[in-house]
Order: sequence, then C-alpha cells, then structure tokens
Amino acid sequence: MDVALGGTFDPVHDGHRRLFERAFELGDVTVGLTSDDLAPKTRHVERRVRSFDERTQRLETELEPLAAAQDREFEIRRLEEPTGIATEPQFDYLVVSPETRDGGKRINEIRRERGYDPLDVVVVPHKLAEDGDIISSTRIVRGKIDEHGTVLEGDETDNAP
Repeated sequence: MDVALGGTFDPVHDGHRRLFERAFELGDVTVGLTSDDLAPKTRHVERRVRSFDERTQRLETELEPLAAAQDREFEIRRLEEPTGIATEPQFDYLVVSPETRDGGKRINEIRRERGYDPLDVVVVPHKLAEDGDIISSTRIVRGKIDEHGTVLEGDETDNAP
C-alpha cells in the first residue's frame, strides 16, 4: 500500500512521530514537505520556518529508523500546493491530523474529479503535552514545551496549534 502525508514538520515533535508511525504501519510512505514558499502560508501563527533543505535532512533522520522497523520505503517530495501529492493516482491512504481532516476531504474531491479512487483518510489523534494541550511546533518554537510535550519555564496556559 502507498501512503501519503504532508506538512511543514518544523520542528519535528512527538505528534508528528505519531503520524509517521501510523503511516509506516499502513505501507510505504511518501511525505509531501511544504516548499519554502508554501510553508509560511500554512502557518496559523507567523513564525520562522527552517529551509526546505534543513527540514528535509531532519525528516530523513526521523523517518529512516521508523521505515527500517516496519521494512518500508519512504520518499520526501516538495509540496508546492496544499493538496499536493495526494491527488496522484498511486496512493491508497492519506494520514492526517484532526485539523487537516478537511484537507483530506478536498483531496478526495479532486481525486474523484480526475477519475481516481478516493483515499482512505486515516485521522491520527493529537499527542498531548503534559499540560493537556496539544503538542505543536508553534508551542515548541515559542519555548512553551519541548518536542516531547514537557512544559518549559512553568508555562501551562498556551493553546496555540
């Protein structure tokens, strides 16, 4: 089975790892990584995002052991538009987080318009930080939590996605 998922993944955190693990359980994985132009447009909060090349290197480091553990292959491709690679015919599954579920619906609309079978959209629940809020890259960049969801500097009240 061929699995698609996409994102900016900067920085990578345990919530992303949960997505990756689920994807590799399903099959070989193609990750659409947002381009330098697209990445800022997908942010809910304006913040610096590392370059595509930097993010690709970090993502490869994260994905290699997960792929090996499941005896799977993976590929990282540049994502130039939000619906990106998942509209291509070869995919069977799309792995999404709860907030990107609607994007999965749109992708399946495009696939139907093109005469392709719809993808099975697999929604992976958020990973929660120790304060009960979701682990998010924005919270990490702001210094509220670390990549594993540990609250830093006594901050326990941020809900940014």
